[in-house]
Amino acid sequence: MDQDAVDSVVERYGRFARDEAPGRSAVYEQWAARIAGDRDLAAALAAIPDTRRQPPLVFAVMRVLGAPDADIDEWAAWVVAHAESIALECGRRSVQTNEPLRCATLLPALSLIDGPIALLEVGASAGLCLYPDRYSYRYHRGAETVALDPPAGPSAVILASELSGSPALQMPEIVWRAGIDLNPLDARDPDDRAWLAGLVWPGEEGRRERIVGALDIAAADPPLLVTGDGAEALPDLAARAPRDATLVVTTPGVLAHVPRARRGDVIDAARAAGRWITLDAPALHDGWTRRVEAVRGGFSLALDGDVLGEVDPLGAWVAWHPGFRPSAQ
Repeated sequence: MDQDAVDSVVERYGRFARDEAPGRSAVYEQWAARIAGDRDLAAALAAIPDTRRQPPLVFAVMRVLGAPDADIDEWAAWVVAHAESIALECGRRSVQTNEPLRCATLLPALSLIDGPIALLEVGASAGLCLYPDRYSYRYHRGAETVALDPPAGPSAVILASELSGSPALQMPEIVWRAGIDLNPLDARDPDDRAWLAGLVWPGEEGRRERIVGALDIAAADPPLLVTGDGAEALPDLAARAPRDATLVVTTPGVLAHVPRARRGDVIDAARAAGRWITLDAPALHDGWTRRVEAVRGGFSLALDGDVLGEVDPLGAWVAWHPGFRPSAQ
């Protein structure tokens, strides 16, 4: 066994147990700490390629494969016994954060665009962020609650987010939905559904319920999803959008997973296709018309490169910049 690989596992999982899991998942904190302190367990995971060895991916694979989580010693023995299966499954999987709560951050930007809208997402996964018009919203601004529901009535999926500032919120009129992903998932497929639900960390049960509800919405009216690279696939897919709708391309959190040298290509393709909405760390790229540094450690929300506000990357809060005026287009 490559001892350098074992050392790498010990270091990575120790860091995860110390810095990332506490306060979010007691189960994952316990699993990671046990791996960091048990070289037999670390050796079992060292067989996984380094690019597929990140704790959230490995732990989600373990859960999908049936790892017990009630007794830590039973779990450790299970990991050693199933090391080969875990490595094989990690080789074909990837973390695909398809968090519908991100729609709570997209909605203020979408509200600035008149419908009908043709919505196209780069990095769509199963397309759960292509349904901002099918979810209900409850924005909490101090003691006030700003509520929005679809025209047909309250949704089974309610997205709650903290709000500061006063964006002019309205439900978008979306007439076409499409997405691009290197490995698109099908909301109707039991295996894909189980994987997305399995990516939710233990202890985030409200999030699991939200994702399952969003999967049901997507399964009832599936989007058009294509396999491909964002910059290369975007022009052809954009050409399929209805001509009487405004095409809006979203890149919510995906550009961080694109090599820096290619991020500009995705941004250029999005802008060439239509309006462009993104959520990104301020220093991630140079696609902003003006850069606004993060105050709360969040992402910048922008429309056509104009920064509208700061947001939680997964949608928990929105801080709208007062006095914003969108560029004419």
